[in-house]
Amino acid sequence: MSQSVSATRAGLPQLIVLLVGSCMPVLGAVLLSPVLPRMSEHFAATPGAAVLVPVVLTVPALFVALGAPFAGAIADRFDRKRLLIVAMVAYSVFGTAPLYLDSLQAILVSRVLVGVCEAAIMTCCTTLIADYWSGPRRARYLGMQTLATTVAATVFFALGGLLGAGGWRTPFWMYAAAALTAIPMAFLLWQPAASRHEDRQPWPWRALALPSLVTVGGGVVFYTLIVQLSYVLDGAEVADTAAIGGVTALMSLATAVGAGLFAKAAGRGARALLVAEFALSGLGLLLIFATGSVPVIVAGAVLTGFATGLLLPTLLTWAVGGLPFARRGRGTGLWTAALFLGEFLSPLLVSALTALTGGLGASLAVIGVASLALAALVATVLTVPASPLDAAVTAD
Repeated sequence: MSQSVSATRAGLPQLIVLLVGSCMPVLGAVLLSPVLPRMSEHFAATPGAAVLVPVVLTVPALFVALGAPFAGAIADRFDRKRLLIVAMVAYSVFGTAPLYLDSLQAILVSRVLVGVCEAAIMTCCTTLIADYWSGPRRARYLGMQTLATTVAATVFFALGGLLGAGGWRTPFWMYAAAALTAIPMAFLLWQPAASRHEDRQPWPWRALALPSLVTVGGGVVFYTLIVQLSYVLDGAEVADTAAIGGVTALMSLATAVGAGLFAKAAGRGARALLVAEFALSGLGLLLIFATGSVPVIVAGAVLTGFATGLLLPTLLTWAVGGLPFARRGRGTGLWTAALFLGEFLSPLLVSALTALTGGLGASLAVIGVASLALAALVATVLTVPASPLDAAVTAD
């Protein structure tokens, strides 16, 4: 039975299950990275395996981008809670499918369906956080969402490596966690009653056009070093996998710190924060390009990680913080699509730039300059509000 949105009713149990749910889509991005070489060996006789195996890792992000707007529309039109629980259970079914599938093509289909489920999970978890809380608490919890997913990415990457020691299929067991998480969700979450007055609300195209476009750029910047840092370190002759893992963990920690500080920084407004975040991200990437020194590379990675950790909740709160309940699901879906489109495009863009410039470092420099250009556009041309983000409260 639907219940009204209440900041006093929603508490720590609801926040925990929504943050755990938000971490599920991270599985698709990082859990399988350590076992891709083993998958390539297993499917070596399959035509096109050299291309298809890496796509197993990236294709969910594409279908999050394609599916999130539809998930948002369903969440607004029908029921956020039910969609979330169905998506969590289906995510476990499709996520664990490679445990028994023998065809690489069938595994790819299961990964497409994983992406569709991720679109619904991410959209519903984010929308419910915005439904249950408002003002400074909403800003703080959206920052915590980025922090939780960042920490989860580090943990899942390590788990993928450990589980991968038992074979390339073993990490897929982790997807069963989503079905287990759906059980407390069923008891702790509720569908806000305000959903009854939103039948024919329009899509928030105008309100979301600019934030979504900037978010695509932010997604590219955010995921660039997540994907490329190990290659940068390898080029700097860091061969020790433990050292590479340590630097990656340090960057993840910096991202978590940035996300954790968002609630305190939100009072400065989207314009000031975005200018600082894109500028610092660009400077970090340029720092990595400018030297082969490992300590300087680490400093650049930490600077970029910190800035992008602050960037994601800034973009999200700017995009959906002021939307009314009736359009919040669709707004969150559009924003999620923009972010994951940036994630999907990031490695493709780096590969294309590397081919054009002749080196990975130069391609990172191009993205760094583009990030600085975005900072300049936000400061001078784009219409970005300067009012405090933690004041974005819409009456439901």
